[in-house]
Amino acid sequence: MRVKAIPAALAAAALLAVAGCGGHDSAGDASDDASPTKAAQQADGGDFGDLKKVCGPGDAKSATAQGVTADTINLGVMSDVGFTKNSEFGDTAKVFTSWCNAAGGINGRKVVATVRDSKLMEVRQRILEACKSDFALVGGGSALDALGVQDRLKCLLPDFPAQVSQIQNQGSDLQLNATGGASYDRYPGYYQWLLKTAYPKSAGAVGTIAGDAAVSKVIDARAQESLKAAGAKITYHDLYPAAGVSDWTPYAQSIKSKGVKGLVFLGDFASLSKLEQVLTGMDYKLDWIDTNNNAYGPAFLQLAGKSLDYQNNLADLSGVYPLEKAADNPATEQLVSLFKKYDPSAQPTLPGVRSFASWLLFAKAASSCGDKLTRTCLYDAARKETAWTGGGLLAPVDLSKADAPLTCFNIEKATSKGWEPADFQPNDGAYRCNEAPYKFKGDYGKPLTLADVGKSMSDVK
Repeated sequence: MRVKAIPAALAAAALLAVAGCGGHDSAGDASDDASPTKAAQQADGGDFGDLKKVCGPGDAKSATAQGVTADTINLGVMSDVGFTKNSEFGDTAKVFTSWCNAAGGINGRKVVATVRDSKLMEVRQRILEACKSDFALVGGGSALDALGVQDRLKCLLPDFPAQVSQIQNQGSDLQLNATGGASYDRYPGYYQWLLKTAYPKSAGAVGTIAGDAAVSKVIDARAQESLKAAGAKITYHDLYPAAGVSDWTPYAQSIKSKGVKGLVFLGDFASLSKLEQVLTGMDYKLDWIDTNNNAYGPAFLQLAGKSLDYQNNLADLSGVYPLEKAADNPATEQLVSLFKKYDPSAQPTLPGVRSFASWLLFAKAASSCGDKLTRTCLYDAARKETAWTGGGLLAPVDLSKADAPLTCFNIEKATSKGWEPADFQPNDGAYRCNEAPYKFKGDYGKPLTLADVGKSMSDVK
């Protein structure tokens, strides 16, 4: 993903917050133009994984809220596709709505999804547009999402995001976020495993490197706090220009001179691949490199090349079942088959899996409301999920609290043959669960609430 003529800080934010380079280039209306037919309803059924009748026919007949008529539910999908050229959220919306509408919609209402292309810097404009017509936001995300959260709360717009980038938005009110609460680290079990179980000798020489931007600096500071809590001694820390680095040799030399054994890389995977090539050329091998899960996908493997057989690249998927093992998990296998059926030119990605799980959460909650589909009913129904798995796509997540830690993790290793699960001793199927959570002690900001904009839940209709 090459960036042109954009401030370095914004480029870094986008590269950190928007994962992967999968999918094909598409934007705009992601809905299925064809109305559901009886034959299609019978063929698709509306079941997903272990979720029954997520979508299906019904007798909805009322216009109950903005964006909800007797026939349709209008929803927005936030995306930076105009900047990143990465259409994974639009692709997932197309697949889900096509499948759901073929099964009969939600209680008979057709689901219509419109991609709101924030183009990195136009988050607020797209939120204001959504405020005028959408019932809710589902299955998307923008790198600079904090720019729109205040307006979203003012217009009382629920959000079921695939991913959240900035702390002001992470766990903000009216949001059903399955990626963990803002005050808890997402990776404590991963760091504990790295430093105390798998590579204990690396604990005394850990380094971090991040893009030089406000967003990534906060992520870096939180990572350092969590690493230290897990027993790491930070012996190397650096920032790299977000606009790019022409020669990674000075960084590699510094890493080698300080004897770094474990490296957390908080930036774009294209830059990481270049750094690794220099390290490998210097014959310097670390015990482990945390690529961050933005690297999980085929693009990093292609860029990293020969260094994959030399460096030990790892990533924590935070409880998302790995795509390369889809045949071993019915829900993931079903997701892959739905992509092949409804959008064969697109490929499911890690953010795409999270997006599909968010669509399922919305659909299950909305279906439970029947004809009386309102934002209050929708939000209250989704909040009742204490062990949400998206039908089996995810490890269980407690959505009953806005600020709850993730309790499971799973680690992937990048090899020249592809991504594969690392030997991290899972104790619950594909995941390792019940690790002690870590709550941040530093002041990194907080998510916005309805009270911050002069509203309360009593205003939500």
